[in-house]
Amino acid sequence: MNATQEWKEAGLNFRQITPAIGVEVGGADLSKPVGEEQLQAIRKALCEHSLLLFRGQELPPEPHIEFSRRFGPLENHVLKQFCLPEHPEIFIVSNIVENGRHIGAHGGAKLWHSDLSYMEEPSLGSAFYCLECPSEGGETEFASMYAAYDALPEERRRWLDGRRAVHDYNYHYETFLTHRPPLTEEQKAKVPPVSQPCVRTHPETGRQALYLCYALVSHFEGMSPEESRPILKELTEFATQPAFTYRHAWKPGDLVFWDNRSAMHRACPFDEKGSRRLMYRTTIKGDRPFHRPAAAAA
Repeated sequence: MNATQEWKEAGLNFRQITPAIGVEVGGADLSKPVGEEQLQAIRKALCEHSLLLFRGQELPPEPHIEFSRRFGPLENHVLKQFCLPEHPEIFIVSNIVENGRHIGAHGGAKLWHSDLSYMEEPSLGSAFYCLECPSEGGETEFASMYAAYDALPEERRRWLDGRRAVHDYNYHYETFLTHRPPLTEEQKAKVPPVSQPCVRTHPETGRQALYLCYALVSHFEGMSPEESRPILKELTEFATQPAFTYRHAWKPGDLVFWDNRSAMHRACPFDEKGSRRLMYRTTIKGDRPFHRPAAAAA
């Protein structure tokens, strides 16, 4: 399939962004209720292509929440101080400071990750809406873990099939998010380490996706962190090579909806002192990751 393929379904226009990941959806006004036929077409495209882009949206918090909720119950983030007042389903990502404090999570998750992979039931996906963005920088990169798994050497695929890794938010926070205030003991207790399969079977498509990353995985089960880190680095670099990725340059009114079950992402740097970025994110609850070998899934 090439990057220019376009099709229509349920009154919507779909255009593939890259061969590996992403579809731009035209003809949808997400400020209004989405019909069931359109919703199913959107869900199908999300599951198959891992990322959907809706441009030119005017999306107050209520319809943003309601659209997201059509795909499942919503998560409330552990960092409650960065949730939108009166709308805790919306997590604020921003470098803006008001009354001497940041209004949202700042600094950006600049390492590749899948949201909430450190939970027993990670999120299905996230709907990220842009209100303000810098004129340069601040993009978000996405990587197809379907494509990464499909391209792995057979020997490495066999090594990963059935293997598990430990995802640990406390390890991640204390290692990579040192610019943020320390977590409270209550917050730490809510995110104990969890074991996840290294290869995840998508529950709706049945496709296999690589499910690990350098930033959130402390080690492979049965291996020490020292043994694990070089392999995690190798696999993360393999999965995020240009052939499998898409870098989105934000414009106000963009909403990007990605599937955490088959994609990773990261924030790109920008001038955080000289420009403003304000993003609202909802996160849809998912289910427990599982691995069903391809022969069993067929």
